[in-house]
Amino acid sequence: MKITKPGRGWLLRLVIAFSFTQGAVSMARPAVSYRALALGADARAIGVIAGIYALLPLFAAVPLGRRTDHGRCAPLLPIGVALIATGCAFSGTAGSLPAMAAWSGVMGLGHLSFVIGAQSIVARQSAPEDQDRNFGHFTIGASLGQLIGPVAAGLVVSEHDGAMGRTSAAALFVSAALAAFSVTSLWRIERRPGGTAAGRAEEAPARKVSVRSILTTRGVASGMFISLAVLSATDILTAYLPVVGEQRGISPAVVGVLLSLRAAATVACRLAMTPMIRLMGRTVLMAVSCLGAALLCAGIALPVPAWALGVLLAGLGFCLGVGQPLSMTTVVQAAPEGARSTALALRLTGNRLGQVAAPASAGVLAGLAGTAAPFVMLGGLLLISAAIAVRPLRGRPAEDPAGDPAADPAGDRPVPQKRRTEESSSASRGTGRPPR
Repeated sequence: MKITKPGRGWLLRLVIAFSFTQGAVSMARPAVSYRALALGADARAIGVIAGIYALLPLFAAVPLGRRTDHGRCAPLLPIGVALIATGCAFSGTAGSLPAMAAWSGVMGLGHLSFVIGAQSIVARQSAPEDQDRNFGHFTIGASLGQLIGPVAAGLVVSEHDGAMGRTSAAALFVSAALAAFSVTSLWRIERRPGGTAAGRAEEAPARKVSVRSILTTRGVASGMFISLAVLSATDILTAYLPVVGEQRGISPAVVGVLLSLRAAATVACRLAMTPMIRLMGRTVLMAVSCLGAALLCAGIALPVPAWALGVLLAGLGFCLGVGQPLSMTTVVQAAPEGARSTALALRLTGNRLGQVAAPASAGVLAGLAGTAAPFVMLGGLLLISAAIAVRPLRGRPAEDPAGDPAADPAGDRPVPQKRRTEESSSASRGTGRPPR
C-alpha cells in the first residue's frame, strides 16, 4: 500500500499552540518570583517554589508516557492547557508562600502534560530523516513563548510604591488568559491511526518495555542528562535573573528584555540548526554548544553591567538552543520500538528532576554564597554535559570515521536520505511494519 506523506500544517498549528502555552508559563515564572518577593520570600524560598513547579510532574511523567505509547496523544494537550491556566490564575490570588508553591506545582503538571503529548505527536508523525528539523521547529514554539513571556511580565510588573504584589498578580492573570487562548490552534493536530503503516503498527499489541531497558539503551541516558543540564540552565535563569536584577539595581522591565534576548538568540539558533548539523555533525554541535554555554553561564556570575549581561545572555541563548531538540531526536531514535513516548516521558522526568534539584541547590548556594553561585554551578553542569556529548567521537571505530546514527543515535553525521529511503523500503517489504 502506498503511504502518502502528510503536509506540515499540523506542525505549524502545534508550534503556535506551544508558543502560547510556553509564553504563559514564561510570563508566569518570573511573575511568581516577583509575587513571592512581595510576600516576603528570600532567595532560598524562591528556589523552593521553583522546585515545586517540577515536583508533581516528577511522578506523573512515566504513567502519561505509557498511556501515550498505547493510545492517542492529542487529548493531553487541552488537559495541559487547563492545568496551566488554573495554576497561573490561582497563583495570582494566593496570599501565602505555601499556596503559591502548590499552584506552581499545578502549573508544572499542566506544562508536562502538554509537552508529553506534543513531543509524542512530533515523534510519531515525523519521518526519521525529518526528526531533527521537526523537533527544531517544534522547540521554536517554546523559544517564541520564552521571548514574549518575560517581556510581558516585565511590562506588567512594577516595583514602584509597593505595587509589586498587585502587579505581579495581574501578570499571572494575563498568563492564564494567554494559556487558554492556545486551544484555538489545537485542531487536526494528530492524524487518525487508520490507513497508514504506522497506524497498523500502533493497533498491533504492544510489548511493554521496562523503564530499565529504556534507560540502559545506548544514547537514552546521555540525551537525558544533556537535556536536564540545558533545561536547568534555562529554568534557573528565568527564576534567578529577577533576583540578580534586584540586587544589581536592574528594573523588572530590563530583566524581561534580557530574558527575551536570550530566547530570541535561541530562536535564531534553531532556525539555523539544519545547516549547522550539516556543517559540524550532531555530536560535535552538541559538545561545542554545551561547552560554550558553560563558559557563558559562569560569566553571568561576574558583576557586569546590564549591556554586558545582555551580550552574555544572547550568546548563552544561542548555545542553549541546540540541546533540547537534538536530545529529543537522540532519545526517540535510541528508544525501543513501542516505547518512544515513554522514553520521551523519562527524558522529561529527568528534566523535572533537574528542575527540582537544581533550583533547590541554587537556593542553598545563593543563601550561602550569594546569587552569583547558582550560575557557577550551572557552568559546571554544562561542562559535564559537553564531556558526555563528545563521548561518541572518542568511542567511534577507526574503520567507520563518519559514524552511523542508525547504529548510534548520537552519531555525528546524518544518514544520507537516499540510503535511508532504501533501508526503509526494504524494512517495510520484509516486515510489513514501518522502520524505526
